Amino acid sequence: QVQLVESGGGLVQAGGSLRLSCAVSGGTFSRYAMGWFRQAPGKEREFVSAISWSGLITNYADSVKGRFTISRDNAKNTVYLQMNSLKPDDTAVYYCAAKYGPDYYSVYRLKGSYDYWGQGTQVTVSS
Repeated sequence: QVQLVESGGGLVQAGGSLRLSCAVSGGTFSRYAMGWFRQAPGKEREFVSAISWSGLITNYADSVKGRFTISRDNAKNTVYLQMNSLKPDDTAVYYCAAKYGPDYYSVYRLKGSYDYWGQGTQVTVSS
């Protein structure tokens, strides 16, 4: 069974930075395309960023482009989300997700595309 565990969330002031990590176990991590999503209170879960299993292709929501960076370390079975210039609107529970990828270049923006999910980590940005 594939398990995903997020960490790195917390409370930060506007303009600050956080790095989220998602450790994956129980599967062949290097063949999973990965994604980050977030869900604010009263809102639907939304796409944040995705990365192909090769790490060569990345994709971002317009709201985070230029501020967030997704990366992965296949040797450590971990995907990261570096978040800079944080805003109060970034406050949400952040989830990582995994999809067994058919190829090295595909990324997925739709939450329904993913096979496995973590439990989430809270990010709170104060103004």
